Amino acid sequence: MKKYALIVAGGSGSRMESETPKQFLVVAGLPILIHTLRRFEEADPDIQLIVVIASSEHQTWKQLVARYGCKIPFWLANGGQTRTESVRNGLAMIPDKEDSLVAIHDGVRPCITADIILRSYSTAAQKGSAVAVVKLKDSLRELTAEGTSVSRPREDFCLVQTPQTFQTSLIKKAYSFPQKITMTDDAGVAEQAGIVIYLIQGDYRNLKATTPEDLKVLEAFLPLFYVKES
Repeated sequence: MKKYALIVAGGSGSRMESETPKQFLVVAGLPILIHTLRRFEEADPDIQLIVVIASSEHQTWKQLVARYGCKIPFWLANGGQTRTESVRNGLAMIPDKEDSLVAIHDGVRPCITADIILRSYSTAAQKGSAVAVVKLKDSLRELTAEGTSVSRPREDFCLVQTPQTFQTSLIKKAYSFPQKITMTDDAGVAEQAGIVIYLIQGDYRNLKATTPEDLKVLEAFLPLFYVKES
């Protein structure tokens, strides 16, 4: 089955306290988004990458690609007003009649491993979906309407990451339905459409760059991916 990867990179720098969109911030020598593309190319160079960026940022992205000598081939899609709209725009670039898989991944998760990427495709090919998750390390409490809290068993919950990988026909159909409530990830959209969500083991290092503290962690982790090149 043909493999696609939809790299969603429409975020701003608000929580990062930066005027530069976080996907363009330079960490360990490269913009975060280029690191992310490299992870997928290293996993399988035959994966067709689709980068989703706000149209107003296309020129900036192209300049960064040229400045840093990025030779990784990709298609470029327009980001929307919401993540849901951005994903829908990216999915529209994949041929409808093609038997394929698509991994939807946050552009600011540059520490994704080849093992997780390949396992996500393999599981989705067999079961229809594959969502990377990790177990909770901390205790969990649920806030109540009364302003108190109730302890919950952390074994019953997990933290959701990306990639979230699907048989393309299934996730395209899910995104064609009107969303009844706001969804924060693709698994939620798929679940609302009746798709069973299968989980795979993620990695605690596969963090999403959101705050300035995250950049310090990425500075430590990202060089490990390039040791073999030195």
